[in-house]
Amino acid sequence: MPTYVCPMHPDVRQDQPGKCPQCGMDLVQDGATAQAERRNYAPLLIIIGLILVTSLAISLNDVRNSTFAIQKSISYFMTGFFLVFGGFKLINLQGFAEGYANYDLVARRIFAYGYVYPFIEISFGIAMIFAYNSLQLLLAELAIMAFSGLGVIVALQQNRQFSCMCLGTLISDIPLTQVTLVEDFGMAFLALLMLFLG
Repeated sequence: MPTYVCPMHPDVRQDQPGKCPQCGMDLVQDGATAQAERRNYAPLLIIIGLILVTSLAISLNDVRNSTFAIQKSISYFMTGFFLVFGGFKLINLQGFAEGYANYDLVARRIFAYGYVYPFIEISFGIAMIFAYNSLQLLLAELAIMAFSGLGVIVALQQNRQFSCMCLGTLISDIPLTQVTLVEDFGMAFLALLMLFLG
């Protein structure tokens, strides 16, 4: 008889399909956990891939108009990233805030920050449209995204198991792992790169 286990909480095991009582994820057959984890990242990778392809397509258009710059290409990606990821978080703002408070350093102490954070990301996206090379904007993005990433590192070091809230609650079965750091430190790195290019 197969055993079913939670991809995020391996101690949760039973002999029939169901949901994890701790995180609500679907239990998978033991041995299929690694495959399920890869599948969990599919929405994240698809969305990032689409934003990247769109950014490159716009950049190619700039090449034809002789206005191409690496800085503009990065700004297109950052704009799309902040708007899309911030928008997903708004679908269930309360659910995002509750999940985010599990691992973000600020939201754990000030719960209301979880309600504000998606609007910060959306504001970054909108601001990138009008002032993508603003020193103040890039420094703010660098600071907030790097600090947000620190919360993920702390949660991982403490072996705390949570779902990543990077896409809000609509796709909440993405486990909080090192891959999650891409959202925060990846955007912090791009902001830093923009500062150097500027």
